[in-house]
Amino acid sequence: MTDFIAAQDRALLEQHGLASFDALWAMKLQAVDEPNTERGGWSSVYRLDLGEVAYYLKRQSNHLTRSPLHPFGEPTFAREFRNIRRYAALGIPALQAAFFAERKLPGERRAVLLTRALDGWQDLDAWLSGWVELGVARRTAILKACGELARCLHRAGQMHGCFYPKHIFLRERADGFDAQLIDLEKTRPLLFGQRDRVKDLEPLLRRASVWDEADVGVLLAAYLGDATDLARWSERLGMRRRNKAACR
Repeated sequence: MTDFIAAQDRALLEQHGLASFDALWAMKLQAVDEPNTERGGWSSVYRLDLGEVAYYLKRQSNHLTRSPLHPFGEPTFAREFRNIRRYAALGIPALQAAFFAERKLPGERRAVLLTRALDGWQDLDAWLSGWVELGVARRTAILKACGELARCLHRAGQMHGCFYPKHIFLRERADGFDAQLIDLEKTRPLLFGQRDRVKDLEPLLRRASVWDEADVGVLLAAYLGDATDLARWSERLGMRRRNKAACR
């Protein structure tokens, strides 16, 4: 895969001497959290502010994921970058990639992924923490935004795979909320129709435990486009939740 630089970010990165893998790899920055070492290598995330534009810089070494197409592994960022590009092509609201590149060295595979920071957005977890204090209109608007985001995702034939509150980002506007997704590493095509759709939605409803039945109904109506199949979908989601609880 050749190095990628987004057209809207090229000039700014070049201005700061950061339009290359080597420059981004060599930057001295403070990580925003502890390195991920689950896959035998490491992966870290850093915030990068360039004037009024902010990014998150992700760097990893030997942090690989395996699949039938890549039995010997590939950097997890390579998969996430492909999914970011796929979402953009399909019109699914999601984070934007500014730069991606990978390098093979003796005994080491490195990757760099630079994405635009979502300043001005808050993840759904943050909204849920103060759910009871929100007015009815704002709660309804958030639920509709989440339902419409899920509908857009599934209509495009994609399953997020980690459709959790922490991966849904919201931005308030005058007449409602915009919503988009992050963490696209586990995205895959919808292979099993309604079963996959239920599998994607149920973890969101389970984690958003402050939502009552009426709240879930608003989200599902936005997801389905109307309330015609609301009872059937509620039952299927409830059944999956009960099955998951029984397996613990």
